[in-house]
Amino acid sequence: MSEIAVDIPVSDKPFSNKKRIRWAVSLTYFSMGICFSSWASRIPDIKTALLLNDAMFGSILFALPVGQFLMMPFSGKMVTRFGSEKVILFAIPAYTLTLVVIGLAQSGWQLALILFMFGLFGNMNNIAINTQGIAAERLYGRPIMASFHGGWSLAGFTGALIGLALINLKLTPFMHFAVVVLLVWGIIAFNYPFLVRSKPDGNVIPQRRRFFGKPDSALVQLGIIGFCSMASEGAMFDWSGLYFKDVVDAPASLVILGYTSFMIMMATGRFLADRIISKIGRKRMLQISGVVISSGLFTAVIFPTLVASTIGFMLVGLGVSSIVPTVYSTAGKQSRVPPGIALATVSSVSFLGFLMGPPLIGYIAEISSLRYSFALIGIFGLGITLMVSRIRAFQNE
Repeated sequence: MSEIAVDIPVSDKPFSNKKRIRWAVSLTYFSMGICFSSWASRIPDIKTALLLNDAMFGSILFALPVGQFLMMPFSGKMVTRFGSEKVILFAIPAYTLTLVVIGLAQSGWQLALILFMFGLFGNMNNIAINTQGIAAERLYGRPIMASFHGGWSLAGFTGALIGLALINLKLTPFMHFAVVVLLVWGIIAFNYPFLVRSKPDGNVIPQRRRFFGKPDSALVQLGIIGFCSMASEGAMFDWSGLYFKDVVDAPASLVILGYTSFMIMMATGRFLADRIISKIGRKRMLQISGVVISSGLFTAVIFPTLVASTIGFMLVGLGVSSIVPTVYSTAGKQSRVPPGIALATVSSVSFLGFLMGPPLIGYIAEISSLRYSFALIGIFGLGITLMVSRIRAFQNE
């Protein structure tokens, strides 16, 4: 058994400088997002260069989420023991260097091994950066977590645009990733001094916790809400193009419209969510978000036309935009568990939705149709609305 004190974020910067702290945390989210989107933008080139068929490449891609999932129990412990800012100082360089090495892979097994490491370091960053987000939110005393996740979404667009430009310049994935790494290192070097520093609070009674102890039930419930949301996100990421191609029967030039509309509304929603949460509260925001997700998916299922499905996917993007940031923020406010460990617990359960949602859609589609698969995911949104009213973390709202 090990003794762990609850970490209370403190800052060695003047409180009046909190806006600079917020920018530093936002740009750290952005840095991680642009690394991931840069890798995603070169997937077709890497697959072609390594002469991999769809089945082989699909199996190799699974190494990345496996690495993320296996690292989850350890990331929270590291953040709690060393502080989120110190973990970031190690994890961001490791994550970026692994990105560069992806561009050097010469075979399928090498790519799988590198992606596994990319997942490990990615999860370390995820827990550490979200712990920073919780700390910055405490400094402000009002919801700002969703805007940080908006920075990650914005990095997705930026990374895709950079990738498009560098592909047209005939740069190899290795050279492309090297450019991104230099950009990220510059961002982190300029902003690291303004990240929130954390240390144990001597006034808080230490908690004794087993390394693999029974998780807090409230955190598991929050994780289930995240599971439903991330299953919906996974459906959009992996199946929206096929839905527009096979069900909506969209022209080839508009097949990407569903995914694009989803991403635009998810990013927009994240920049608006904090202000809305301040007015109506986290509980009502989550309840409305669940209804919006279901409404969007059911619209696309009942009316599989180009216009209706595009509107439906926009609603899904708007619905999922605030759920994970709100769940993470709520988890970080639990006084019984250190923020890093709370985030790791919630992330572990939530991430299962991202892993299991897309394959579940595929299995149901094989048995019946893709429309029925999306209808099932639509039920998850209603599940979010129903669960929120039963969780004690929201009972006082």
